[in-house]
Amino acid sequence: MTAVSDRSNTASEPSEWQKKIAGEWHGRPGLFDPEGNHVGYERIARASEVLPDGTTVYWMNGTLDGSGPLRNRFQLGADFRFEVIDSDENRVYMGPDFYGTGQPYGLFVDAHYYSPGWQADLRTWNQVLPDGKTQVYSSVLHDGWSVCAVFNGLYKVVDVGANDQETQGFIDSWIRDETDRAPRPHVLPTKQKGAWTGTLEVYDAASQEKVGDNFVTIDHEPLSLVRTKQTITWEGAINRKYSFERLRRDQNTTYDGPDIMGNARNYGRALFTSQHFTGGDVWKIKGREYLLDDSQSLSIVWEAFKGDMLTNVIFGQLDWKAQA
Repeated sequence: MTAVSDRSNTASEPSEWQKKIAGEWHGRPGLFDPEGNHVGYERIARASEVLPDGTTVYWMNGTLDGSGPLRNRFQLGADFRFEVIDSDENRVYMGPDFYGTGQPYGLFVDAHYYSPGWQADLRTWNQVLPDGKTQVYSSVLHDGWSVCAVFNGLYKVVDVGANDQETQGFIDSWIRDETDRAPRPHVLPTKQKGAWTGTLEVYDAASQEKVGDNFVTIDHEPLSLVRTKQTITWEGAINRKYSFERLRRDQNTTYDGPDIMGNARNYGRALFTSQHFTGGDVWKIKGREYLLDDSQSLSIVWEAFKGDMLTNVIFGQLDWKAQA
């Protein structure tokens, strides 16, 4: 076992990730049961702050809405607050409300930790979009290896408005929009041919350093109301082109070749995917593809594995354009 980095929580300079998430963020993530059904909301204000003594503390003020067993499980009598060892190598969550680590890759952090209050193991992906003002958030909660619940939604940083009234008006409007969007399932255009295009950043998993960009195109051709043919092209730091048919059945999606086999499940707008290349190729992709809003723009996080070894983290935003 390698030695743990000797990094203090009283560093003179905040990490790059800490700088990117500075400020107070507001959102209303949806709560989903293991099958992908929307069962509630969590209204959250949160921030990660460097205190005058140099320590970093993360706090979350939340209100849970919903009913049934998940409301009973996740309702707590206090807000979350925990100390963080701030680092661009590992952000270490020191408790008392979360214990674990998060690995930053530029505008994205992949965190894995445990909540004693919820008695759940969490895998949280937090991605800051290129605008620097929007975060795409998801937490998949587990009992052992079994999913027990999922939270996901978008957050906005509060740095707008000439006064408190304008700022509060912006927050209220944003929360209304996210409340309306949260239950929406991940359903792509079913009759309209088109393509998503954009630039995704590519990071080396071992060094957590950026190695370049990929210009990505997802060509989309509906074959029926539930089946679609897609061809995905990567050009840049990693070059690939692969095609597959995808079938949507309720909250589940299957990838039926020829170049990719696998499946996915959506929890609202977030589709969590597991894809395996065919033809003797040892590579696989695990990812999250998130429908942002009515523009059909996609937030992408793909983790590329050689066998079961994570090699690259690829993320960014792709924008939709319909074709005649």
